[in-house]
Parts: sequence; structure tokens; C-alpha cells
Amino acid sequence: MKKVKISDVTLREDAGVGFLSFKEKVNLAKKLDRLGVDVIETAKITNAKTDILFLHTIAPLLEKSIISCPVELNEESVDRAYEALRGAKKFRLKLSAPVSSVQMEYLCGKKPDAMIELIKTLTEKCAALCCDVEFSALDATRSEPEFLYRAIKTAILAGAKTITVCDSAGEMLPSECGEFIEKLYENVPELKGVTLAAECGNNLDMGCACLVAGVSAGVGEIKTSADGKNQTSILCIARIFKSRGDFFGAYTGLNYTELEHTVSGMGFLKTQDFKNGKILEAEKGESFVLNDKDDINTVSLAVKKLGYDLSEEDIKNVYEEFVKVARKKQVTEKELEVIVASAALQTAPTYKLKSYTINSGNLINASCVMTLSKENEELQGITVGNGPIDAAFQCIEQIAGRKFELDDFQIQSVTEGKQALGVTVVKLRSSGKLYSGKGISTDIVESSINAYINALNKICFEEA
Repeated sequence: MKKVKISDVTLREDAGVGFLSFKEKVNLAKKLDRLGVDVIETAKITNAKTDILFLHTIAPLLEKSIISCPVELNEESVDRAYEALRGAKKFRLKLSAPVSSVQMEYLCGKKPDAMIELIKTLTEKCAALCCDVEFSALDATRSEPEFLYRAIKTAILAGAKTITVCDSAGEMLPSECGEFIEKLYENVPELKGVTLAAECGNNLDMGCACLVAGVSAGVGEIKTSADGKNQTSILCIARIFKSRGDFFGAYTGLNYTELEHTVSGMGFLKTQDFKNGKILEAEKGESFVLNDKDDINTVSLAVKKLGYDLSEEDIKNVYEEFVKVARKKQVTEKELEVIVASAALQTAPTYKLKSYTINSGNLINASCVMTLSKENEELQGITVGNGPIDAAFQCIEQIAGRKFELDDFQIQSVTEGKQALGVTVVKLRSSGKLYSGKGISTDIVESSINAYINALNKICFEEA
């Protein structure tokens, strides 16, 4: 039997709605890795500050999965994605290009010959930087067959190791999908030397059936999603392979035993609520809302659910701050995070920020020069990073002489307008415990630095 790789696109799909928080995305990536997902596809880099920081955060946490980052149709995007990923154990650069005449013309303004040349140039660029390159033919099922074959062959000869064909419309029948794959192999002999992947929309609720038909015809990698809304469900695919994989001679590396419980328990798949002042703790990860009727025990339970292990004194301090806010409005999970960061474990600072300078631009890597004071001694660090926040965080770690796991990173606007005041919350994990820090500034980089230093000072106090 042949192994079929599973490529999960949940993080990519979330980019369109931004429903998941930084922490939820990190936790999702870790869960997918433990479940045996072969490839985790992220969103393309649109925000250099947070997107690159997210990639840097998950890179050392993934043991088995390949991190796949989409690149846009320009060379600058390829360089940016490579720089963000090159520290990962296994990573892939993914180039997506429309191959139907309608999408080529209206989305890219390209004629067929120009698109072929662009595919060749960018695939070669990706292959020069990374040994694992994927070319994804968007709207492949509505493309002119001869042009599709030409585009795929061009990508393979330019260095692509995985070729994905997309039924973007999601209107294929299983028999049509199987026949479509067979014709690809007949007309593009070069496909036998690479992995052919398939991605099917689920408009007709037949995405899973189409993928199974594709596997029977020679597909070696399939795209799935944890939520199963617009894409084929990873749960549905897992059940099919577990029950009938032997029938069509294929298996996956998914951990079927844990998959059902883990995916069903992901907080963003469920309706979250509060009932009788108590948190519904059926599954980890669910969000919640508190109000002024909730007592200290309920708030303490919510704090523990966030991952904190606070002393009685810190819980009292958090509750006092919570009451002040709850008298005016309901308190969300993220707002409780800010309260914990500001009220719990307040200590005399070990490190203080004296100055920092950030150099950043679209043609250079971000760099940071920072000076911190510690016990009347000034310490300086100089680092280069992918984005100003990443460079700043690396600089703090260089000065402190140690690295921390970034568990969560939140930026929240407090006021509106061009000079809006923003609150940044940073959660660091050290020796299994969570420490949160808060920073406030009209400058996002400065508030992020202050939040990181605030969390670092709490770690230093606890471990002294």
C-alpha cells in the first residue's frame, strides 16, 4: 500500500477571516504536528511583524510536520518567506498561480505566455533557495487542458517537487476527478518523478469522495482542513482511510485514535458560552466571557484555564482589577489576559529599557540595537531578525543570555485614530510555567519590547 501525505490548510484558510488568535494558531500547529499531519500550510506573509513572528514561534516546536509558506507572484515575496522559514527543521515554499484564462486575465492581468514565464522564473527562484518546492495550479479543472499540461511541465523542469491541482469551484464529481488525474499522467510524463497533490472544494459535499477517486488514480498528497467548511474535512478523510484504505491500497500517517477527540475539541470549532457563572470546560481552548456577577472562584478558574498558576495573593489582585472592568462591561478572554499581565506577579524590575534603535525596510533585514539596564549596569545587544519585533525580541534574549518559548503575542488597540494607544501582551513559557507581560505605547514595537521585558522580569523574580 502507498502512503498518502496529508497537507492541512486550516491556518491558510483562517487568514481570510482572522478568527484565530496568535495563541490559538500556535496551539493548532502543535496539535496538527502531534496528529501526524505531514504538511502544515500557513497563510502568506502579509504583516511582516506578526506573520514572521508566528513562523519563528512554531518552527522549533514542530517535530514531524513540514511548514509550507505560500509566496506571492514576485521575487521579493520568495525572499521574505525563505528568510522567515530557514530556521525550521523542515520547510517548503509554495507558489500558487491561476491557470484558467479567466483568473489569469482578471486576477493577474497576464496572458498565457507571460504566466508560463512567470511560473518558470519564480519556481527556479524558490528551488534555488529550498529543496522542497510546491507549485499549485489554481482553478486547474477549468483551465484549457493544453495550457495546464504546459504549466505543470514548466514548474517540474524548474524544480518543483510537488504539483497541486485545485478544483477551486468544488463542482467535480468523483468519476470526473479520477478521469482528470489519469489524463494528467497521460499528458505530463514528468509527473511520475514528483508528488501529485489534489485540493478539492466542498461546495457539493463531495470533496472527500473526489479526493479518494484522485488517490485511486495516482494522487500522493491531499489537502484537508480541520474545520471542513470550505475544504475537505480531515476527520472525514481519516475515517475513510481508516475504514476503507485497504480497498484502494493507501494509508496515511495520521494518528486516528487521537484525531477524533483532538479535532472535535478545538475551541474555534465550537460555540463558546458561559452558563450559571461557570466556564464550560468540556474541551480545552474554548473562549469565554465573564461579567460582574462572577465571583473570585469563577475568575480563578478562568485564569487557570488560560494556563496560569497564580498564588492566592495574585488571584486577589487579578480579581480586584477584574471587578473594576466588569462593572462597566463584559470581560473577554483576551481582556482577562491583559488584566493578569498587569496585576499578577508585580515585581521590582530586573531589566529596564534604556534605548533601542530599529532599522527596517523592504530591501534589508530588520536589525535592532538595544540597551537595557540591570543593577546600575548598562547592557547592549545587536541582532538581525525577520521584522522589527522579531529583531527586538532576539535582542532582549541576547542581552539576557537565554531563550524563551513565546506562547502568545497579542496586540490590542485601546484608542482610535492615527495616534492610537495600543496594548501588547506577551506570554513566555519558562520551566513549564507561563509568565505574561504588558506594554502600552502608541508605537507597536515599543509596546512589544516593554511587554517582553515585563514578562522577563517576572521570570527573573520567580527563579531568583
